[in-house]
Amino acid sequence: MPGPVSHANWKPRHNPWIIALTVTLATFMEVLDSSIANVALPHIAGSLGATYEEATWVLTSYLVSSAIVLPISGWLSTVIGRKRFYMLCVTLFTVCSVLCGFATSLPMLILARVLQGAGGGGLQPSEQAILADTFPIEKRGMAFAFYGMAVVAAPAIGPTLGGWITDNYSWHWIFFINLPVGILSLFLTSRLVEDPPWLKEERGSSIKIDYIGLALIVLGVGCFQIVMDKGQEKDWFASPLITSMFCIAIPVLVGFVLWEWYHENPIVDVRLLKNRNFGTAVFFSFALGIVLFGSTVLIPEFLQSSLGYTAERAGMALSPGGLALMFVMPIAGRLTATKLDPRLLVAFGFFSTSLTLHLMTTIYPGIDFRTIVLLRVIQVLPLPFIFVPISTLNYIGVPREKNNQVSGMSNFARNMGGAIGTSLLTTFLARQNQTHQQAFAAHTNYGSPNFQQMLRSLESMFISQGSDAVTATHKAMAMIYQTVQAQASALSFKNSFWVMSTIVLCLVPLPFIMRRPPRRGGEQPLGAAH
Repeated sequence: MPGPVSHANWKPRHNPWIIALTVTLATFMEVLDSSIANVALPHIAGSLGATYEEATWVLTSYLVSSAIVLPISGWLSTVIGRKRFYMLCVTLFTVCSVLCGFATSLPMLILARVLQGAGGGGLQPSEQAILADTFPIEKRGMAFAFYGMAVVAAPAIGPTLGGWITDNYSWHWIFFINLPVGILSLFLTSRLVEDPPWLKEERGSSIKIDYIGLALIVLGVGCFQIVMDKGQEKDWFASPLITSMFCIAIPVLVGFVLWEWYHENPIVDVRLLKNRNFGTAVFFSFALGIVLFGSTVLIPEFLQSSLGYTAERAGMALSPGGLALMFVMPIAGRLTATKLDPRLLVAFGFFSTSLTLHLMTTIYPGIDFRTIVLLRVIQVLPLPFIFVPISTLNYIGVPREKNNQVSGMSNFARNMGGAIGTSLLTTFLARQNQTHQQAFAAHTNYGSPNFQQMLRSLESMFISQGSDAVTATHKAMAMIYQTVQAQASALSFKNSFWVMSTIVLCLVPLPFIMRRPPRRGGEQPLGAAH
């Protein structure tokens, strides 16, 4: 059995950057598939004879399944073996992608998506743990920057690619394109990736399965994800389904945390959160999820609902932002690898993100395509200075045999932040829209001189175009109503970005709660950073 010295000197047999490219390939495939499916949903509903609301379960089923696997992926990697678990996830995701493409009914597609989500949920945590073990501390910043390029680039090109495939071929092909990528990923993984010796030793030891903990997390996370995904659509607690799911989810999740805290062999080692640096980094992953997913949802929705963009054109407006991130990620990686305090980078990232989100409040109904592209590019530029240092800080002060747990918990926190942030922002947006429409409607009546002047001006315009007086009045009223809707929508989006900007600004001083990690040398033992 190798001793501690052998463990300390262990290095992968193959070039670490080739390993990074291998594991990043599957990440790109999984993230791309998620964003592509969103665009193709109306086509899927029409093809399978389902309503749009029924078809949204194609998205929800994947998210629920993925959310359940995310936090337990670390435990599964330990029990099965990380390489074996990772290859199993790639295989499951690829095979189920093909089944999704061949689906002839909505239930068949939803079942395939549930299984696909189980595979997709285990990919990112396994990949981050592999990177953490493959690269020494001083090079992890660049490694996670390389990995982050795939994470942020895929959602940027997904809507554009999905719209093009759906319009020119068929929605089935958005799933079939995963087959060659999955096969290539499996081939490279089998040849290049290996488990470090400490994981092999831990796998060899007897591990008792915590059936109660497993049941609690499946039930709690599944119900909570349904609440987040369907809450706004079902009008939250006005729906018996949402109320029931919420009343189940919260007590079960609280019970899960308490159970795991005192369990000898927990599925999710929540006691790691006692480490101040790791606990803070997990909270920042949660906050990053809110910002990353929230802004990615708000901008396309504004472009499509207020400006009338197609899904493909809205995707084209986001794509340059993804390309910009690909250039900034390596810069953030290099800065993280230097002696610069990573807490400063995170604080700078939060402060800059707050400013750029506030800049998004300048949007208006007549904004042109070039300006919205520029605003999006500026808005995403600070994100690598949050993502890369946090990804690196996650592993500081935690024993490396816990890297699987670290990656699973941090990815789960980021995804939960995305789910909660998206749901709350969507609700806030809808409520704001109603409020502003009511406020504008109060001024669009015949008692308002401004309203009368606008109405007469529009009637004159339509009469000059050949309409009779009655038709001109109807057209003028319709145009005024559309203007009210557009203005109310624009103000709602402005307020949403302002709220996000304010929340992120409050996070700026929090990185300094953490203790500055050592820049060189090995990880600290657990508890050294308390």
